[in-house]
Amino acid sequence: MNIPPAWTEPTAEQVAEGVFRIPLPLPNDALRAVNVYLIRTPDGPVCVDAGWALEESRRALDASLHGLGHEVGDITRFLVTHAHRDHYTQAVTVRREFGTRVSLGIGDRDAIEYFNSGKSVVDSQYRRLVEAGAADLAEGWRTESADHSVETELWDGPDEWLDGDGDIAIGGRTLTALATPGHTRGHYVFADAASGLLFSGDHVLPTITPSIGFEPVPSPLPLSDFLSSLAKVRALPDMMLLPAHGPAATSTHQRIDELLAHHDERLRVCEDLVAGGCRTAAEVAAEIPWTRRGFALSSLDVFNAMLAVLETDAHLKLLAAQQRLERCTDSSVPSYHVPNPHLNDPEER
Repeated sequence: MNIPPAWTEPTAEQVAEGVFRIPLPLPNDALRAVNVYLIRTPDGPVCVDAGWALEESRRALDASLHGLGHEVGDITRFLVTHAHRDHYTQAVTVRREFGTRVSLGIGDRDAIEYFNSGKSVVDSQYRRLVEAGAADLAEGWRTESADHSVETELWDGPDEWLDGDGDIAIGGRTLTALATPGHTRGHYVFADAASGLLFSGDHVLPTITPSIGFEPVPSPLPLSDFLSSLAKVRALPDMMLLPAHGPAATSTHQRIDELLAHHDERLRVCEDLVAGGCRTAAEVAAEIPWTRRGFALSSLDVFNAMLAVLETDAHLKLLAAQQRLERCTDSSVPSYHVPNPHLNDPEER
């Protein structure tokens, strides 16, 4: 019998005084659920993230809130960590019904405007895959996603753009909103220092590494952004980790250290593969084991293969920015090479 992990079970879990984790379903998604965190205040609940605007998700939210003695209309505010559909779109539909206030990081404004233009993220990722040397995968991605139209009505802008770091009063609590670009350009985490809680969104996840730059208008160096944001959060006191996917964990520091070590090792592996003759992001990605089970790129489904190639591309671009590799753009598919140590030596010219 297939027993789902405890963290995905559709029931509210108290994770701290006045704070409840509510997992909402993600059908047809390997992540299986997204956590919405309800914070009780004298004026009504405030939620960190909102879930995906699907009937199944809304029913689960209604049921969990009812079990806590609340209704959806009682929610006074959504603090959304970033503009991915499983975090943002249900905030839009709830606001449409009840006027609930929605806050989102200003770095995600380009993504919101992109979706409201009627464009699909498929188009953006297609171009990036082709540039990464994965033209066949790009065609597979476009074919598989052909029926996925953009529901522009779910991508209305927020009531408030969060810009920079700052404190937010939530009843008797103070949450510090911290800009943490990387997973998306506008990602935010919310720290309750007095209670030792970090609402980490997708920035720090307990069992998987967040995708980097999966958005329609990515940063030039999303991995650099992500690593800097990890260091920023690592500089805070150690806290309880309240992630968007997975169970709560006891130490933000421990998990951040693991993520930093993972990307440091991945950068080294990518550098070595280029030294060994791989030239494009697709070629490098094909030589890397993926997930904790060590799957080959060729065995991944189209969506996860796309993420793997684009993440590899982000690592190679950072290595080039660090001058550990050279990026050649003479053709439509950039290639990577180990720098010539004698290039700037006058005697070698």
